[in-house]
Amino acid sequence: MSFSLQGRWTYRSYRNDPAIIGDNAEKALQNIFGEGVFTLATSGAKVTGMLDMGSGYVLDLTGAVVPVKGGEVRIAVRMVGIGRSGTPTAGWEYDYHGTDAFTWPNGISQVPAFVGSVIRAKPHNGSPAGYVASFNAVRQA
Repeated sequence: MSFSLQGRWTYRSYRNDPAIIGDNAEKALQNIFGEGVFTLATSGAKVTGMLDMGSGYVLDLTGAVVPVKGGEVRIAVRMVGIGRSGTPTAGWEYDYHGTDAFTWPNGISQVPAFVGSVIRAKPHNGSPAGYVASFNAVRQA
């Protein structure tokens, strides 16, 4: 099975909080750092697109599929998300690094996904640069 980043992906990032949540739904929601839709296009090793978080919160994405040697990972991607001028994200910058999620040979109805981490590369809205969160992106139908 080949893995392609091309298309639309539901994106969620999570605060890396090691505390057990249990059945506390409010605490689970507080661990969501960001949510939206990646729309990605590829041309060779080049990746472009956007992360649309709704209400005018958009990051324009550029990056590349990077070589992977050995192992189960088929792709690795590095992207930079830049806030769009004239929107609430103007001046924002986030860096993403992800790999395809393992495809189980006996998995039932497994949806393609890629997982990784994101770092706030520039400070904004009183939040410092350097904050890291984990993310997953699941292919939309």
